[in-house]
Amino acid sequence: MPALPKRKVGIISCSGEEFPEGSVSRMAARIVLEELRPDTTVTLCLPLFLAGNQAERAFAKFYPTIAVDGCDKRCAARATAMYSAEPAHVIVVSEIAKRYPELKPESRAKLGKGGMELARLVAEEIAQQVDEILAKPYVRRVIPIEELLGSGEPGNAAASSLVDEKRSQASS
Repeated sequence: MPALPKRKVGIISCSGEEFPEGSVSRMAARIVLEELRPDTTVTLCLPLFLAGNQAERAFAKFYPTIAVDGCDKRCAARATAMYSAEPAHVIVVSEIAKRYPELKPESRAKLGKGGMELARLVAEEIAQQVDEILAKPYVRRVIPIEELLGSGEPGNAAASSLVDEKRSQASS
């Protein structure tokens, strides 16, 4: 029997530079990826995801993903839902920050001691969600070939003709 790849959870964090919470979200994701759950998590790049990178989108379509957003705009969560699948969990840094008003980042460019402590707390919440996701049995999504190949998208004639070919084979 072939060895299947180890199940992992994707983390897609805010790429916003407007608020310090965006920097906190990225730092928290790094803490999870490098320290807390390095063997069970991977990162997804939100800018590549939005630009249409199929590898980024495919991971979030087939594997559980946690969106870590800096603010209530929830750009990472919305993009994941729009282009792949609903995130398994959404964490919003600004909501967590309200619980710890004493922990404030110095600026968006420099988190400082308070910002790093907040990032650590957010990372611990992400790690807890990773554990909960991985504790549940995995149910693989069944995706129609049209969705997989992007049928109907402009500029995807090859995929559309492959879908048409599969349909005609199925009806024969």
